[in-house]
Amino acid sequence: MRRDAGLLSGLGVVATLRMLGRLVVFVVWTLVLLPVQMVLIRLPGAGKQRLPMRYWGGVARIVGLRLDVSGAVAQGDGRPVIFVANHSSWLDIVALGAVLPGCFVAKAEVARWPGINWVAAAGRTIFVSRRHRAAAGERNAMQERLAAGDNLILFPEGTTSDGARVMPFHPTFLALAGDATRPIVQAVTIVYDRMDGLPICRRNRPLVAWYGDMDIASHYAELGRHDWRARIVIDPPLVVAGGRKQLGAALEARIGAVAAQIRQGRDVEAEASSEKS
Repeated sequence: MRRDAGLLSGLGVVATLRMLGRLVVFVVWTLVLLPVQMVLIRLPGAGKQRLPMRYWGGVARIVGLRLDVSGAVAQGDGRPVIFVANHSSWLDIVALGAVLPGCFVAKAEVARWPGINWVAAAGRTIFVSRRHRAAAGERNAMQERLAAGDNLILFPEGTTSDGARVMPFHPTFLALAGDATRPIVQAVTIVYDRMDGLPICRRNRPLVAWYGDMDIASHYAELGRHDWRARIVIDPPLVVAGGRKQLGAALEARIGAVAAQIRQGRDVEAEASSEKS
C-alpha cells in the first residue's frame, strides 16, 4: 500500500512539473512572437494572418494538445470565410487558432483579462458585448473586417458549455452571411475525445471543458498536467438560403450531430457535399 501511495505521489510530482514547464515555455514563446505580430499588424500583407496560426500551433504542442483534423478550409476566389464553431473551453482558441485562418469574435470581458488581452489584441480579435443596443456597431466592425478580406471565427452559443452537448445558437451575428462580400460559411465542430491517450468520458470531461464560474488559472493547473486530443471537423461551405434563424438552426443541428458522434467514439468525416440552410 505504501509503495502504491509513493508511486502515485511521484506521478503527481511529475505531472506538476510538466504543467509548470509548459507554462514557462508558453510564456517564452509568447514573448518571442508577440512583438513580431505587433509589427506585422501595422504592415500590409498576409503575415499578420499567418503568424497567429503558427503561434497557436506552437502553443498546442507546448500544452500537449494533438489536433486530428478532417475537412479543409474553403479556397473561395478571394471571398472571406465565416467559420461557425461550438465552444466548450478556452483551449478551443488554441486548437482552432492553429487550423483556421481567421480573427476570433470574443466576448468583451476577454479584453480585460491581464496578459490574455495582449494575445487577443495581437490576434486582431473583435470584442463584442452582445448587448442589443451595441449589436449594430459590433456588426459594422465585423463587416469592415470582411470587406478587408479577413475571415471570422464565431461561437454562436455565446458562452462555453460542459462539453457534453452543444447549446442553442444565438443567430444575431449570423446575419453577416448576407453581407455584400458574399462570405463563405463553414461549420466547424470541435470535441476533445482523448486524455493521456484514453477516451474522455463524462467524469473527466470537466478537466478540459471550461464553463460556469471556473477560473482560468486553476483550470490550467489541472489541464496542463495531461495530454489531450481534439477532433476538429471542418465541413464544406453551406449554400446559404434563408435568413439568419434558418442558418443558425442548420448549423446548430449539423454541429450538434457531429459532436455527438465524436463523443460516442464514432468515426466522422466532413460532409462530402454542401448542405442547404
